Amino acid sequence: MSSSNLPILDFKSATLYAVRLVLQSADTTALLPALQQRLEEAGDFFDGEPVVIDALALSAAPEWKTLARELTARNMPLVGVAAPDALHSGIRKAGLAVVSLPATRETVTSAGSIHRDAAPNGNATPEPARPAAVVPDMSAPAVAKNVPAAAAQFVAQAGLADEAPATAVTAPDEGQRATLILDRSLRSGQKVYARGADLIVVGAVSPGAEVIADGNIHVYGPLLGKAMAGARGDENARIFTTQLDAELVAVAGVYRVVDTQLPANVLKRPAAVRLHDGALHIEPLAV
Repeated sequence: MSSSNLPILDFKSATLYAVRLVLQSADTTALLPALQQRLEEAGDFFDGEPVVIDALALSAAPEWKTLARELTARNMPLVGVAAPDALHSGIRKAGLAVVSLPATRETVTSAGSIHRDAAPNGNATPEPARPAAVVPDMSAPAVAKNVPAAAAQFVAQAGLADEAPATAVTAPDEGQRATLILDRSLRSGQKVYARGADLIVVGAVSPGAEVIADGNIHVYGPLLGKAMAGARGDENARIFTTQLDAELVAVAGVYRVVDTQLPANVLKRPAAVRLHDGALHIEPLAV
């Protein structure tokens, strides 16, 4: 077929992972300063991240347009709003999309109700792509060769797959997770996500780099960037590293921005991060 007969656009399925902003109140005058405080605590962590507003707990509507403007002004593109059926009409009148969210267990974070969670396609939800990221086309070969699609999916900076090859170990038995192994360090701006899998990085995670896994994360090298384990709500997931000096760590949506120096027994030393009673605990590892 000649190139002149090829379509100049097409629709294909994609999966977008977005920040989920969970509203517990419809009082916009209270929501705006709370949002400002949470984002100031997080530094630039959410800069450029797509966001889904989760208003499923509300029976009344906040000022949707005001919230949308505030998020856009803070460089957080709004994908849409998940809300009870009674609020759908008002959401659409505000020019926003109604989206559906998967059934996940609520996690109350120690730093507020901002969760990093799945925001998959739902009810013809539009998905604006994040300019800096490459979302793999599921109809094309996997971004990282030899990685089964069911085991892991990469959301990576352009060029990461070529320069940082990954390997999936043997397929797990039923009830077990696969493991994704990355045999290279990650530079600033690079991201990798192990979907439905544990993630092992044999190398450094540089400042500005980001590793995400639905299971555990192991970094055999300096962890200087961001690490998020249990991305789909697994509260038993953990982060392990041989040298901890991270910008941010998170387990099951509970995150800690490391804006002060860590204790001497874990700073730049082998350490583990786990969730206990709703709070993150950082503990030294004996090696």
